[in-house]
Amino acid sequence: MNPIEELSPKGVWRNFYALTQIPRPSGHTEQVANYLVDFAKKNGAEAYIDEIGNVIIKKGATAGYEDRETTVIQAHMDIVPQKTKESKHNFVTDPLDVYIDGDWVTARDTTLGSDDGIGVAAAMAILEDDSIPHGPIEVLITRDEETGLIGAFGLKAGELDGKYLLNLDSETEGEITIGCAGGMDVICTMEYQEMNVEPENMLCYNIAIKGLKGGHSGIEINEGRANANKLMARVLFATVNTQTAWLCSWQGGNMRNAIPRECEATVLVPVTMKDEFLAMIEKCKATFTEEYKDIETQGIQFIVTESEQLPSKAVPQDVQENIINAVMAAHDGVLRYTPSLPELVETSSNLAIINVADGKAKVEILARSSQDSMKQYLCNSHIACFSMVGMKVSLEGGYSGWQPNPKSELVAMMSGIYEKMYGNKPIVGACHAGLECGIIGVNYPDMDMASFGPTLVSPHTPSEACNIPSVQKFYDYLLEILKNIPKK
Repeated sequence: MNPIEELSPKGVWRNFYALTQIPRPSGHTEQVANYLVDFAKKNGAEAYIDEIGNVIIKKGATAGYEDRETTVIQAHMDIVPQKTKESKHNFVTDPLDVYIDGDWVTARDTTLGSDDGIGVAAAMAILEDDSIPHGPIEVLITRDEETGLIGAFGLKAGELDGKYLLNLDSETEGEITIGCAGGMDVICTMEYQEMNVEPENMLCYNIAIKGLKGGHSGIEINEGRANANKLMARVLFATVNTQTAWLCSWQGGNMRNAIPRECEATVLVPVTMKDEFLAMIEKCKATFTEEYKDIETQGIQFIVTESEQLPSKAVPQDVQENIINAVMAAHDGVLRYTPSLPELVETSSNLAIINVADGKAKVEILARSSQDSMKQYLCNSHIACFSMVGMKVSLEGGYSGWQPNPKSELVAMMSGIYEKMYGNKPIVGACHAGLECGIIGVNYPDMDMASFGPTLVSPHTPSEACNIPSVQKFYDYLLEILKNIPKK
């Protein structure tokens, strides 16, 4: 038995560990969905997979609670597949290597999947324990939340009967979330004719920037962490755009909602420009180290290696300069804080993924805002920026934010329960991350919703960890909420 399965509450941690052994990156959730359906049926619940791939589970009330309103417990089954550059982990086939580190559970060189595996595990623990008092419950486990909230968008009206929805996808114990930002994917593409180059009297260098903290592009976008794609743009602006080097390829980031931790580029450098090129690289390295010394505390890994294999093709001069200029100009990070709540980010942009190679260029950006007008303004600014350099720009997967309901009966009840249990009031507010509540609410406008969870750090990165003591508090709180759901 793994030591994690012995942690308290055992039902949650045992099920969480089981989930870590099932590969479930976004886009590959069939195996875990079938596992959840089988689990639910073995524990006396009705369960099925809907048309979009969500798992829906329904279980009757325990004795004495048949007259309570139906409650939906909601989480998502997929995880963000982020790993260190050195890791050989295959997210599609390999279980996660999870372990205890003091008061935290984490994974070796990969994301942990506590976002939102710990929410799924809590729902599973409730389903298997008939001693827990609760009214009728419905468990909704959505697919592919991390890559565009696909499961929430595909959930049909009429699948659920619940009056209340408890979303278990927040990441700070002691907080109740009642609103979140909306989002839009900005996809910029172009094709170009590669330029033939004579490798004679040329040197090839691979430039790698890695070891950054990265992080969740919603909840950690305000921390000023370095974006590897932006740093590489500055390097290329200083070298390629001064004709000290020629760009051959450029790749950075791999998830729309993760601040990119790593980026690589391959360039050709004339032999006569070698010293100037390397001097500029050292200048960039020193500049970045100084700028981020108080944020990227583990240090920025800036690795430049000479390659014996020289490419025979490169990006044409006008194309490489245009792409570099556009990435330099495109907004990244916080654009505006909420005027009425200055500590809360209102609008932000994550320059998430760059791929330039083999005659194709693609830049992917996630724009977020709790104000639809500001989200549209930010998207339009990206359209203006990238279309000016000849790229085709499309907007995909847009969704509005979840607007807070200050008169929520559910939140008032939850706040009172928390204060009674722990002696202090919970923090009630909105977050800048994307939650599924607002999307679900389109088809279920009368459903009263709130989001909460245990404390996680650095989700969407290989440093992701889940705080063990907070899970006990979170789970005890969840059970008390279920016990106090109002009568019909």
